Amino acid sequence: MKSPSRRRAVQTAVFAGVGALAVALSGAGAGASPGSAPTEHDLAEVMSGSPIAGTGSACTSGSGAGSGNGSGNCYGGSGSSSGSSGGKSTDTVGVGPEQTSFLGAFAYGLANGDAAPPGANDWNCKPTADKPRPVVLLHGTWMNAYNGYAFMGQPIKDAGLCTFTFNYGRSGLVEGGGLGSVLPGVMGTGYIQDSADQLATFVDRVLAATGADEVDIVAHSQGGAMANWYTKFDGGAAKVKNLVTFGATHHGTSLDGIGALGRAINNLGIDVLGLVEIFVGHAGIQQTIGSDFVNELNANGDTVAGVDYTVVGTRYDEVTNPYDLTFLKQGPGATVNNVTLQDGCEQDVSDHLTMMYSPRALSIALRALDPAGNHELVCTFNPWLIGGGGSL
Repeated sequence: MKSPSRRRAVQTAVFAGVGALAVALSGAGAGASPGSAPTEHDLAEVMSGSPIAGTGSACTSGSGAGSGNGSGNCYGGSGSSSGSSGGKSTDTVGVGPEQTSFLGAFAYGLANGDAAPPGANDWNCKPTADKPRPVVLLHGTWMNAYNGYAFMGQPIKDAGLCTFTFNYGRSGLVEGGGLGSVLPGVMGTGYIQDSADQLATFVDRVLAATGADEVDIVAHSQGGAMANWYTKFDGGAAKVKNLVTFGATHHGTSLDGIGALGRAINNLGIDVLGLVEIFVGHAGIQQTIGSDFVNELNANGDTVAGVDYTVVGTRYDEVTNPYDLTFLKQGPGATVNNVTLQDGCEQDVSDHLTMMYSPRALSIALRALDPAGNHELVCTFNPWLIGGGGSL
């Protein structure tokens, strides 16, 4: 039997980890230069191992804590599952203002979670011969279509590209979306496989409306991993030409080591990840290194034939870290361009969230989507947390 002092020590570590994980997922970043990071192999070894056996009923009941897939339409992998599967996607309503600052866009998006970013969702837009593919914009975890693309949406449209977006992974507390899901602007919390199904439906709508044969996708964070799943398992390979991702959790994340700690504690027989999942939702846990989702996503290689990948990471990413976990290894029939945001532009110190408000990141996206447009590769100061060149 464990001594009371030992139990208290474990509980203290667990709750400290929960609080830090919530901060990391919400994007409250550290502005200091990142130190040397463990390799993906090191982290995977720490976080691997057999998940603890579950107790109680299956995850669809909302009361169980089990490993693997549970039963029914439930996707485990954290060593624990809480809440039922489900969630939904919704269309945007109205258009919010263009923003250059992440903080301003995030605040507006929390209060106006259904707004579209500027430039998006003109369903009368038709691709042209020189720009034949519409662009689908995908937000990340705890974000929404508006605050994900309030900066990039209009410039992409101004480049002559039809742009479309939606809110995916809308899961409440009952569906296991976590405590953050009570806020009106928090999306992307449901099971990522369910969100990929929602993406498949949306892409088909875009293709039908525009008459195009393929789309290009620009995706942030979870949106990149979700789009990757779509191309591999939901028929997306035949419908996607360019996949441009920013800080995507393609190979999972250590969440500043908190995910590794949680996995290690789980492997000792203490279901800490089940507790964390209550806070951050299904999607947050699925994106940690060693989860069933991450392992299955990459089991047969990083890429699929026919898709061209532009994969952007930032050295100051406090959420997808180590940041090079976002990079992909090129497989047969695919092309991969892995880009570190600071290469050639050290003054851009964007973190996980403000990279979507970085002029340099925007120029990288435009060059990938519109290579004939002669878009200049921009280099400007862009600070962590605030974005917008430091101006609110």
